[in-house]
Amino acid sequence: MRYEYKIEKYIFSNHNLVKIDSRDIKRGDIFLALKGSKKHGNEFVSHAIKKGAKYCISDQKFVTKNKKIIFVKNIFNFISLIAQKKRFKYKGNVIAITGSAGKTTLKETLSFFLLKKFKTSFSQKSYNNYLGVLLSILNLDLKSKYAVFELGTNNFGEIRILTKLVKPLEIFITNIQSTHLENFENKKNIAKEKSEIFFYKYNNLRKKIYLNIISESEKIILQKAKIQKNLKIVLVNNKSKKYFIKKIIDKNNYFEVYFSIKNKIIKIYTDNIIESRLNNLLFCYAFFVENKIDDKIISKFFNKLKPVDGRGLQHKICINNINVNVIDESYNANPDTMLQSVEYFSNLRLPPNKKILILGDMNELGKISYKMHIKLLNNIELYRFKLVLLCGEFLRRSVSKIKLQNNHYVYLENKIKMINFIKNNIHKNDIILIKCSNKTEVNSFTKKLLSMKVN
Repeated sequence: MRYEYKIEKYIFSNHNLVKIDSRDIKRGDIFLALKGSKKHGNEFVSHAIKKGAKYCISDQKFVTKNKKIIFVKNIFNFISLIAQKKRFKYKGNVIAITGSAGKTTLKETLSFFLLKKFKTSFSQKSYNNYLGVLLSILNLDLKSKYAVFELGTNNFGEIRILTKLVKPLEIFITNIQSTHLENFENKKNIAKEKSEIFFYKYNNLRKKIYLNIISESEKIILQKAKIQKNLKIVLVNNKSKKYFIKKIIDKNNYFEVYFSIKNKIIKIYTDNIIESRLNNLLFCYAFFVENKIDDKIISKFFNKLKPVDGRGLQHKICINNINVNVIDESYNANPDTMLQSVEYFSNLRLPPNKKILILGDMNELGKISYKMHIKLLNNIELYRFKLVLLCGEFLRRSVSKIKLQNNHYVYLENKIKMINFIKNNIHKNDIILIKCSNKTEVNSFTKKLLSMKVN
């Protein structure tokens, strides 16, 4: 039996066993020895074999011979072909989620509810680029009823490539925000790029799209969806007659949220009002109703939902024998989500003098970077915090432009100084919110800070 067929058959018969990090390897897994920015995966093949890898696939030959090490000419071509075949074999409902922000959270939320009743596959972590989507398909359980993917893009033409791979039947577009403007220049171009996920010429299997239309750029998506043939549009917002949030009542200690779901009122209780999370619930209610699934599952279990790592997950850490709560939103940031996080933090029912806001630069904004950081700080001045810690070149340059500073701003250039500052300025019952783009100094600081987590 040729090795290609042997590996293909093994991947088809199993799920969640293809890994790109040798530290994640378990017995029976397949390790892909990919070329990284600094090292080649070949350096970790021995480690993967020791941990029990069944196969290690590489496109760089080894001197050492081992039956578990498989050489291929081009590893991406090899796994792409298998992924396409596995997608073709899958007969369940494929769901794809795209948008500027909230893809991972909606994917995790929808999968959480579906798993209460059905066998469901979903992409791990934030696997939404070409490699991530390939891995998600390779790790798909062919016996699952639903498969949920997230598709990302930071340049033109990427969504169509991923769409051709995944071929979703049902599609969610969460929002259009100011992300990756370095390449896209404006939100209108982002909307056009995201729209390609439901174009018939890239995916003739798509049947339904779920949209929450709020901004002018999101209206572009709606216009493009309307001219597509055989595509049902499901609107989930206050202009929708079927799915919308009817009202929110503040009860001092909690909130009552009333959803209107196909003329039926569903009431839930929640401690905090976070717009993106309520929108995710609305998306899920719509999906369940459209697919004739009992939506009582959502009402029953939504309070057991936990925020995703780096996207609002709360941690308790211990500094100088003082327990402190940290809200971690360090995975990514854009001008829209930054303002949403600041507003949310301000609205928490805690004294302003207990709130420490830590911000890092927003990446990939191109020519408007400086302008957006100044705008952010001006908006922060509408609220009050104990401290606002800043790190990053754009924030350093921007803070000097704030003339009347009602908040106390502290600029620190690296994670070591930030850690030391926090250690010397933290007090009992303080709460910290961290927001920044990925791969910034603040992002690195967060990992160090959370290592002090209380078990």
